[in-house]
Amino acid sequence: MPSKSATPRRPEPREKAATRRVAIVAFPGVTLLDISGPAQVFAELQAIELPGASYSLSYLSTSGGLVPTDVGMMIDTAPISSIRPNQVDTLVIPGGPGIWALRQDALLVEWISEVLPRARRVASVCLGAFALAWTGVLDGKRAATHWRYCPRLADGFPKIRVEPNAIFVKDGRVWTSAGVSAGIDLALAMIEEDFGHTTALDIARRLVVFLKRPGGQSQFSTVLAAQASDVEGRFSALHAWIIENIAGDLKVETLAAKAGMTPRTFARAYTSRTGMTPASGVEALRVETARLLLESSEIRGVVDVARRAGFGDDERMRRAFIRHLGISPSEYRSRATFAAAATIFLWFVPKMRQALTFLATIENNGVAMKTLAVISILALLTISGAAYTDQILTGDQAMQGAN
Repeated sequence: MPSKSATPRRPEPREKAATRRVAIVAFPGVTLLDISGPAQVFAELQAIELPGASYSLSYLSTSGGLVPTDVGMMIDTAPISSIRPNQVDTLVIPGGPGIWALRQDALLVEWISEVLPRARRVASVCLGAFALAWTGVLDGKRAATHWRYCPRLADGFPKIRVEPNAIFVKDGRVWTSAGVSAGIDLALAMIEEDFGHTTALDIARRLVVFLKRPGGQSQFSTVLAAQASDVEGRFSALHAWIIENIAGDLKVETLAAKAGMTPRTFARAYTSRTGMTPASGVEALRVETARLLLESSEIRGVVDVARRAGFGDDERMRRAFIRHLGISPSEYRSRATFAAAATIFLWFVPKMRQALTFLATIENNGVAMKTLAVISILALLTISGAAYTDQILTGDQAMQGAN
């Protein structure tokens, strides 16, 4: 079906309880997840089944009908002529390898141009930012796109302030997101804006994703970023050595000697190849190490993590985390704990069902079933309760800090 309705919990007092049409554009070669990711988030409101405002999802193409995605699957769409420009509340333009041909589709481009000034909110996912850029709506604004295409967007549209490390960017009523799965983050943020933190968190839990992804606005690790820039792998061996000696004294002189260069030559070559100074590179690797340690259940204290990662003290590590990830080490750990608890929960539920089904086939099993049920419920509460509470508290604190 071209359209699907979803009913959210309750709108904020400033909004009227009315259906908000989310129009998602489709074109041949569109990335499937760029559409299905945000669409699933919006549609998940239907599962809450509480009174209030609602979204109505519409998948639109120039002529309607089946549209092939980048993976060969078809999307059933309605023609753009079926929706008047003033009927669109939120316009979403996804990306994909077919985005470059979209510019030649005069009818679709004209329809998008007519919707842009009328819609309450416009958004792009991944390469969809280029479609917005062609209309000029991104001029003078901050924007995000897939990290591989950030230089192309910046070079082709110098009036746009491209943020290469952002998962998504909201600049006024214009939203843009990074590649593929970032569309899920963007849609969750929109629901949080429309219906509040609690509703957005509920949906994030249902989808087993983060309401605010660990790492804040980092699209991918700084280590991978350095490796992507150092295409010849000139410093790959050095990076491996740094990780093995991450708690040591990694000053420029030490690194230069390991690389077989003078300190001055090394600093210049490293910055040129990786886009980071040696000090920034070491700090990035220490942040990556600390992230892994914080996700480990074997290391309890943040102070111990800071020492093992080479920061010396937890305050230096906290400042480094804020610079690189936008969140503190303690907040990162609480979110990682929440994800782990959700994974265990999803694994445990079918196992519990199998056990109960087996016991149901045995005569006189009433006491056994009740005992197993009680033990299972206690285990689930122990595993997920604390993590869920931490997620709510850190989310509320973040919201209060933002306010």
